[in-house]
Amino acid sequence: MQRRTLLQLLLVGGAVFWRTPQPALALGGTLPSLNQPAPGFDCPGTSRRDPSRTQWSLQEFRGQWLVLYFYPRDFTSGCTLEAHGFQAALADFEAAGASIAAVSADPVDEHASFCSSEGLDFVLLSDPKGQVSQRYGSWMAPFSMRHTFLIDPKGVLRQIWTGVRPAGHAREVLASLQTLQAAG
Repeated sequence: MQRRTLLQLLLVGGAVFWRTPQPALALGGTLPSLNQPAPGFDCPGTSRRDPSRTQWSLQEFRGQWLVLYFYPRDFTSGCTLEAHGFQAALADFEAAGASIAAVSADPVDEHASFCSSEGLDFVLLSDPKGQVSQRYGSWMAPFSMRHTFLIDPKGVLRQIWTGVRPAGHAREVLASLQTLQAAG
């Protein structure tokens, strides 16, 4: 991969940032390696399906596939579009034995409002200091970057998407999940 020296303009949650691109390195952490154990997490969150739960960890998703996606902000156009894509495909992910969890720096109460107003039935995790986002190389303070990780039932990282375009992304992830499952 050729290293670029030009600055790139990033638009995140309505704010403009400049950064120098670096291969496999995101501000606030290095992307984890494929086919290695996924970085652990234990953080607060919300789910309309289980409103009494307040905490989730990677260990709780063992035995099933996990789509863990990071996004900048609740209620922004791109993040809402991406969330709607995952919600629309949720039954297909569940039929394939996969759960979805999304991570941003927004507080749990804002996540709850986002889930309620947008009809989201998957878990939204709160990472206000970016600790989980940093472990996944997905932090550009004060926001999580738009990255997605596919983790297998044994907790091994099998696919990474960076620089995600929200439209159609959920179907792209689902297709990769089905391909990996078919390969055994």
